[in-house]
Amino acid sequence: MPINFQTALGVHEQALKLRTQRAEVLANNIANADTPGYKAKDIDFKSILASEHSSAGKLRVTNNKHMSSDFNEMGSPELLFRNPSQPSVDGNTVEVHQEKAEYLKNSLEFQASFRFLNGKFKGLKSAIRGD
Repeated sequence: MPINFQTALGVHEQALKLRTQRAEVLANNIANADTPGYKAKDIDFKSILASEHSSAGKLRVTNNKHMSSDFNEMGSPELLFRNPSQPSVDGNTVEVHQEKAEYLKNSLEFQASFRFLNGKFKGLKSAIRGD
């Protein structure tokens, strides 16, 4: 019986991809903190992952030759503009303290997903070995 990795690994693979994309967006915001007119952006992680997960669950593979309903190839998520609590005179909406906090939170959540994924692989490995 073949192993279905999408079922075995759960949502963690997609979470890692989205967390990586979000880290790039947040780092870009921090790098442009002094750029006049730059608008801070972010990714709504929860809604993207929920929509991708629900849309993938609707497809059904009825033949081994059919393509899977796997959503690993998510395109670029829609970037949303962040509303600043204190807008600057030059039109820049980056608040460095908020961006750093979001980056740290995203990093911790990335590591949590990575550890869950690593645990899943360890479990699969021990199941294959018969431990």
